[in-house]
Amino acid sequence: MLDKLEAIRDRWSNLGESLGDPELVKDATRFRRVNKEYKDLGVIVEATDRYKAVLDGLEEAEAMLAEDDADMRAMAKSEKERLESEKVELEEEIRKLLIPKDPEDGKDAILEIRAGTGGDEAALFAGDLYRMYERFAAERGWTLEPVSSNPGTAGGFKEIIVNVRGEDVYGILKYESGVHRVQRVPATESQGRVHTSAATVAVLPEADEVDVDIRPDELRIDVFRASGAGGQHVNRTESAVRIVHLPTNTTVECQDSRSQIKNRESAMKVLRTRLYEVKLQEHLDKIAGQRKTLVASGDRSAKIRTYNFPQGRVTDHRINLTLYRLTEVLNGDLSELIETLQTAENAEKLKAGEGV
Repeated sequence: MLDKLEAIRDRWSNLGESLGDPELVKDATRFRRVNKEYKDLGVIVEATDRYKAVLDGLEEAEAMLAEDDADMRAMAKSEKERLESEKVELEEEIRKLLIPKDPEDGKDAILEIRAGTGGDEAALFAGDLYRMYERFAAERGWTLEPVSSNPGTAGGFKEIIVNVRGEDVYGILKYESGVHRVQRVPATESQGRVHTSAATVAVLPEADEVDVDIRPDELRIDVFRASGAGGQHVNRTESAVRIVHLPTNTTVECQDSRSQIKNRESAMKVLRTRLYEVKLQEHLDKIAGQRKTLVASGDRSAKIRTYNFPQGRVTDHRINLTLYRLTEVLNGDLSELIETLQTAENAEKLKAGEGV
């Protein structure tokens, strides 16, 4: 393991030197990736330093055990026991740090929420989920940039798509992909009966231009007047953009900005991500074949979580975790759910022999 850790230190040191390269600084996308890898490896290097200090301490304690002085030997024995316990803990920590990370995890993400079964109630629930993610993102210092939205007739959303930007966005939000169910009494229910509705959440890593090659002659781009709220802007300005990728007939619309240029940029990001999704799903299917209960399988049709209002509980079906903290979760406190999912996935990776 030490040989592998030293190789990581060399890589970390080289990355640190490259961050001062003016050519790298000019390329914002590449600079961010290198800086991210440098920070990630820095955590391993710091743990390595602590581990080596413990090993050195154990050597010293062993030498002291050969001393003639009884008090010195007793102190050495106590110190050795403490250091051996710390060594075991550090080895476990380092094993987890060495688990290979999905290269997609550090990317920004496209978050799509769509109302499913349940009519108006499903649209209201989709709105609740959006506010949940909005608050969760704010807590982590992420930013949300609207791409497109289709409001429900009674509130909420039939569909909403946003860009989420920040640190490790996809690696954290990917656990949210799937079907979310809600069980509650709708505002329109006069007899107090509990209804079940659903919304589908899809989280996709935002594809860079280098990830997907799209030729201009493969696109049909139309502009039109935005619909919905917006006053005179809606009636007068052809700012909305529709892009059709002709080879796959993939269509993306964006109308949330008053700028046609911004809407076109946003639509292209979503289009690249949708086309990249095919490649990503092949990657996820391959991993899922290796780990039978992979929590981040990317299967949009899988029921992953139920929000039960009468009992005030949230249940994640992938890890059989139930929390009686419904209000807090819907207010954006997703940390316990996501951390438990991450722990479950890391445990599977370790079981499969990934890492050290």
